[in-house]
Amino acid sequence: MNLKNKNILITGGTGSFGQNFLGELLKKNLNKIIIFSRDELKQYNLKKKYSKNKNYNKIRFFLGDIRDEERLNLAFKGVDIVIHAAALKQVDTAEYNPTEFIKTNILGSQNVMSAAAKNNVKKVIALSTDKASSPTNLYGATKLCSDKLFVAANFFLGQKIFTVVRYGNVEGSRGSVIPLFISQKNKNYLSITDKEMTRFSLSLKKSVDLIFWTIKNSVGGEIIIPKIPSYRILDLAKAINQNCKIKVVGIRPGEKIHEEMISEHESRNTIELKDKYIVLPKFIDGPHEFNIKKMENYYYKKHHAITIKNSFVYSSQTNQKFLTMKELKKIITGLEQNQK
Repeated sequence: MNLKNKNILITGGTGSFGQNFLGELLKKNLNKIIIFSRDELKQYNLKKKYSKNKNYNKIRFFLGDIRDEERLNLAFKGVDIVIHAAALKQVDTAEYNPTEFIKTNILGSQNVMSAAAKNNVKKVIALSTDKASSPTNLYGATKLCSDKLFVAANFFLGQKIFTVVRYGNVEGSRGSVIPLFISQKNKNYLSITDKEMTRFSLSLKKSVDLIFWTIKNSVGGEIIIPKIPSYRILDLAKAINQNCKIKVVGIRPGEKIHEEMISEHESRNTIELKDKYIVLPKFIDGPHEFNIKKMENYYYKKHHAITIKNSFVYSSQTNQKFLTMKELKKIITGLEQNQK
């Protein structure tokens, strides 16, 4: 889809992703950009950040909560593309507040889906997480439910407009481990939960690029997963401060030692591109199978996809690419400079 003269809305638009995505959208020839979020202070700060941008007049700030379908229906009028980034995300918080995460991450996503269908939105990209694959915590379970909602919506609503993008930890995002370690840099210790832990790593820029690719190329019904490197938590700690002692504080409620983006079960309907994986939907009745076959053919022909082994698992532990100490230090330096 071409972005020229389009109206685009970002739910949770004041978060780490939304702020960076907005900066890139302002470089495009769009008609209108709507920031939909519930935090008036973050909206105020975002207004200040971009107030001198030459395309500032294209931004609209819409206060609202995705739990409120009526408010979404009003916000989605005339919108061509929705990027659904709003979610509650803290793993340990979810374990103690499950109903709140269900209301936002599942019921809120259902509201986004319904409002998009009612307002004839042309494309919806829902952001997901590695924690949605084989979830062991409440947050991951709610995101898995959200993913299932968006994939299935293409079929039970009869509108091929919903696509999910699943990726791992975004470097420097709110609540992630790198900012925590940087804040502890000048102490005589760094606190980690488990010495064996590994995580996926994705820069904010690459997460933004991935969404632009998805807007342009997605069909509707698939889950798009980038090929990204992993890092070992001990390597990250050493890259932050080689001389710091390591304080093991134990696994938090719901936390995994290793993250996963494609489970063995999902590998049965996953295809591989040069720098991405595509998890295709699977439904049993004839018309849906025909549509899915067309989707497969599209990716095989246009993007030179190949089939992967059924037993494939894409996890941060078994990943073929791990960040080196030099690469980790470069990431940390860049984040520290951005904080100044």
